[in-house]
Amino acid sequence: MNFIKNAYSGNVEWWRYLVGTLIIFLAWQLVGVLPFMGAIGFKVAQDGDLSVLENLTTESMMNIFEPNLTLFLMLISFAFGLVGVFIVCKYLHKQSIKSLTTARKEIDWKRVRFAFTLWGSVIVAMTALAYFMAPEDFIWNFKLEKFILLVIIGVLLIPLQTSFEEYFFRGYLMQGLGVIAKNRWFPLIATSVVFGMMHFWNPEVDKLGPVIMVYYIGTGLFLGIITLMDEGMELALGFHAANNLVAALLVTADWTVFQTHSILIDTSEPSVGFDILIPVVVIFPIVYFVFAKKYNWTNWRDKLIGKIN
Repeated sequence: MNFIKNAYSGNVEWWRYLVGTLIIFLAWQLVGVLPFMGAIGFKVAQDGDLSVLENLTTESMMNIFEPNLTLFLMLISFAFGLVGVFIVCKYLHKQSIKSLTTARKEIDWKRVRFAFTLWGSVIVAMTALAYFMAPEDFIWNFKLEKFILLVIIGVLLIPLQTSFEEYFFRGYLMQGLGVIAKNRWFPLIATSVVFGMMHFWNPEVDKLGPVIMVYYIGTGLFLGIITLMDEGMELALGFHAANNLVAALLVTADWTVFQTHSILIDTSEPSVGFDILIPVVVIFPIVYFVFAKKYNWTNWRDKLIGKIN
């Protein structure tokens, strides 16, 4: 059983991964952005206010619409990207979605649910602890109707967003770079760095500085390690979905990429040490330990840096 070797069930010539990556990127960043740009065009035509188009930046685009609509338009691009991954996998590589997901005979949905429940519970516990330790740092923001709509949008689209990122980075690129490089360490490092750099234009970087890339790249490394150790993406899929969905529902801040009608608004100044280093160097290793014990992970060296024969 070997997750990266699953790629050999289809066509693995290097040029296919180059073409496939381009197709996926265009589906995500070109086709997927059309609904957002169309909505902006409709608003300009409706209001007759061309000033919206002046100095149009990523940050200003986030403030044009009501938060739930902005979230919907933001997330829909990832749905197009996910469709692009599946089309490239099926028609360009002649590979099944199952083989892109796991080395097991079937996708293990119990693993997805366990990782989602585990990490979702951790986020809830950490948020509750932060609230009770410093309630003055939070504003109660619960508005029933807007929150219900947020839940609907979040439940339907955030798993598509996180699944796209997992299927693209921990699935498509991990397998592709693995069969090209003939080892495991290069795809692990490369996909982690690229995943982290994808977040470089997030508003969090402006707030905290480039040091936050330690968290983003560290998270990519964490997701890559659990994928290789578990010979499948199920744990990464569940973890990532919980991370984004539960956080979007519970708490937001004016400097985060997701501006939502969450239950709480965090008004505190973020701490570089706690918010960035603690998850990477303390919490993630604990999660490694839990997963390793539950799923009997062994042979770490070969699975993480071994060769692909």
